[in-house]
Amino acid sequence: MESALKDLSTPTGGVEDVYGEDCATEDQCITPWTIAVSSGYNLLRDPRYNKGLAFTERERDAHYLRGLLPPVISSQELQEKKLMQSIRQYDVPLHKYVAMMELEERNERLFYKLLIDNVEELLPIVYTPTVGEACQKYGSIFKRPQGLYISLNEKGRILEVLKNWPEKSIQVIVVTDGERILGLGDLGCQGMGIPVGKLALYTALGGVRPSACLPITIDVGTNNEKLLNDEFYIGLKQRRATGQEYYDFLHEFMSAVKQNYGEKILVQFEDFANHNAFELLAKYRTSHLVFNDDIQGTASVVLAGLIASLKLLGGALCDHTFLFLGAGEAGTGIAELIALEISNKTKIPVEETRKKIWLVDSKGLIVSGRKETLQAFKKPWAHEHEPVNNLLDAVKAVKPTVLIGTSGTGRTFTKEVVEAMACMNKRPLIMALSNPTSQAECTAEEAYTWSEGRAVFASGSPFPSFEYDGKLNIPGQANNCYIFPGFGFGLVMSGTIRVHDDMLLAASEALAAQVTEEHYAKGMIYPPFADIRKISAHIAASVAAKAYELGVATRLPRPADLVKYAESCMYTPNYRSYR
Repeated sequence: MESALKDLSTPTGGVEDVYGEDCATEDQCITPWTIAVSSGYNLLRDPRYNKGLAFTERERDAHYLRGLLPPVISSQELQEKKLMQSIRQYDVPLHKYVAMMELEERNERLFYKLLIDNVEELLPIVYTPTVGEACQKYGSIFKRPQGLYISLNEKGRILEVLKNWPEKSIQVIVVTDGERILGLGDLGCQGMGIPVGKLALYTALGGVRPSACLPITIDVGTNNEKLLNDEFYIGLKQRRATGQEYYDFLHEFMSAVKQNYGEKILVQFEDFANHNAFELLAKYRTSHLVFNDDIQGTASVVLAGLIASLKLLGGALCDHTFLFLGAGEAGTGIAELIALEISNKTKIPVEETRKKIWLVDSKGLIVSGRKETLQAFKKPWAHEHEPVNNLLDAVKAVKPTVLIGTSGTGRTFTKEVVEAMACMNKRPLIMALSNPTSQAECTAEEAYTWSEGRAVFASGSPFPSFEYDGKLNIPGQANNCYIFPGFGFGLVMSGTIRVHDDMLLAASEALAAQVTEEHYAKGMIYPPFADIRKISAHIAASVAAKAYELGVATRLPRPADLVKYAESCMYTPNYRSYR
């Protein structure tokens, strides 16, 4: 009997089947276990420690890598050069995205080295606009988990699911429910590309350690019919949970996060639908360290651009009139932060400073006559005025100096709208902030051409420089990446336990201060992304300083030089030497 069993467990070639896989039928369970040995083979497949051909002769001997690698020894710089040449050969941005994600899965430090050293070139690949297409096709390109998927199937067991993540010292969580991914709508479980991309930028741009970052997708279903009928869709094939069921599930999640990771864990809400975004932020901002990048991050980066643009437009912030196309979480969040900044500078009550700001939604100008039918977050912006049905008439009626688009609808800043702005203002500020590029309210070329080269322009997604009448105009990118990495890093390094609006104002002012006269000469209202690590250090220092001032920072004593402290705490992706 024993010999018979032995024969069954010995496959052709004489290799003993120690795991029992070959003698098990397909319907029998086997144990997926491995024996850890110092073979070096596993080291090459551990993305955190793998250096590829950069392992030295001594390291190859010490870690049993002889024969597992070709004989050449390469520097990290040469590896970087080779990979950038390879990535540049792809014509399709999504192919570049996939190549970058594959690199992250096999060599973490080289991935971040590439991203940091080539940030202006690779940022549009790992984040907007390419990440939008990646989310749409996430089911097709999914290969291995990059974060946690918490679905309604885990109701009552969320704490247990959090404990399944191998890293225990988590400092930042980015979470989405996939209902409003960029300007693309409900992508359900496939929205995971957003938390993954955001946290890659937390590390590359802000210096948060990769092991301290956790991407999470909350899967409560989807109302996207195309996904529900897609046999390859990776999420729950059911309509979205709403109302009390939804909020109870999110409450279990927030409670489990705090129980598992403590008071100082930063939870960033990302791409939730408007009605849920405002509700969740309002509910948890007094009990958790929470931040909504769509509401607060967007507001802070736009305010920074407005503060910087005053050098070009003239006057103080309180001297300008603002008109928004779009009254969702981004539009109202920006508007509120502008009103707070004006109030702080002038000591005028915020209820009064709001009157300098007008919003247009799908039904026209938001005015007091519509107050009964407005959602709660729109009501503070309902001012006394006769009804106005479209944007062009609103521009003519309000006479704004600043036009801001957060509508998510492309080509809504028409030639007539831009010409009307240029007719009223010597230098109109036009901010077409909707993402991705196809959803921008207008292009940089259109804004400069229709305003006869006088517009100051910024957008959410990148646009190329444009020459008009012999002058090169460099459009600004009001990208949240300027703010959230440094902002979050400032919270983490100071051990802050709550986010206050004054911290957002401090971040905006710190970013605006990085714009130099050289930048202004080119029409820029944001500094170049090439300096983003330095910019993030200054933003982190300003946020931490405000946290200490407000008494919500727990890391004591306070460092004497917060900028130097921020720089010293930042993760750097250079290879480490191994014993």
